[in-house]
Amino acid sequence: MTDRGKIDSRVFAEVIAPKLGAQREDVALGPRHGVDFGVLSIGDQAVALATDPISILPALGFERSGRIALDIVLTDVAVSGLAPTHFAITLTLPTGMTDTQLAATWDGIHEHARDLGVSIVGGHTARYEGVDYSWVGGGTALGVGSHDDLVRPDGADPGDDIVMTTGPGTEVAGLFATLFPSALGLPAETVATAQERVEDILAVSDALTVVDACDPTALHDATEGGVVGGLTEMATGANVVFDVERSAAPVRPGVEEVCRAVDLDPWYISSAGTLLVTAPPVEARRAVDALETTGTPAAVVGTVHETTGDDSGLVLDGTRVEPPASDPAWNVMAELSER
Repeated sequence: MTDRGKIDSRVFAEVIAPKLGAQREDVALGPRHGVDFGVLSIGDQAVALATDPISILPALGFERSGRIALDIVLTDVAVSGLAPTHFAITLTLPTGMTDTQLAATWDGIHEHARDLGVSIVGGHTARYEGVDYSWVGGGTALGVGSHDDLVRPDGADPGDDIVMTTGPGTEVAGLFATLFPSALGLPAETVATAQERVEDILAVSDALTVVDACDPTALHDATEGGVVGGLTEMATGANVVFDVERSAAPVRPGVEEVCRAVDLDPWYISSAGTLLVTAPPVEARRAVDALETTGTPAAVVGTVHETTGDDSGLVLDGTRVEPPASDPAWNVMAELSER
């Protein structure tokens, strides 16, 4: 059986990267493993763009599900340092989704886009046989701004501090507690607390807070493969060593309990909503202060060092670690769904 979730770097390098259509001079940054966005150069402006699947989970509520689905796509542009400005969406819906449910989903998408200053500029919406929740389409986000404002995930410099927002494992903990509350074997109050973590998935505003407050050298979000995967991508991309301490990371209530219940390490599982930032120490402190003012937990969790050879990557609590080949939360979700 092939792995669930994103393809790995080998498949990307062998299958995707060599065949990218026509070569155009206006492509300033094309597809790269570990980079969530591409960049076009249009006149004197940069256009960052990213595409992601759209997931609608009825258990979250249709309005909230629409809001979260939009934010996840927009975050991939926001981590470029440019604010998302435009959005196009395809909704390939189950035949059983009612007009009322669609209207609630669309309200969530529209209202969140409006609040973030994002215009919806195109799309396709239809119902088709063979489609089921949760994957019901895809979206493309764009951000228009200055090339000077772009931030990449592979820009970390030796001497930088490493900042983490929200903490590891929040996305999976929140979703598992909401989708499978009775399967976790946890007290009701613990499950209810973990369910609140769904709101931690939203990260666009946090990314914009970071770039407004400081001058980051790198910015990334911790999705599949978790914070270990994200930190490793950032470190290897910049050819540096990230030295990180687990105990320094913020931990949201309910996350550890849910992860123990399903035998998952929160550092290795998807954590949409968790941002990873590198910046010089003074700038990093500004980012932490600004985030905490908005109510988002954040902390300096480590430092960036030069390599001493071919040793770029992540050192966690003094030990070199590697990201998972595929996100282990996918298999646990499949097991919980079958119960």
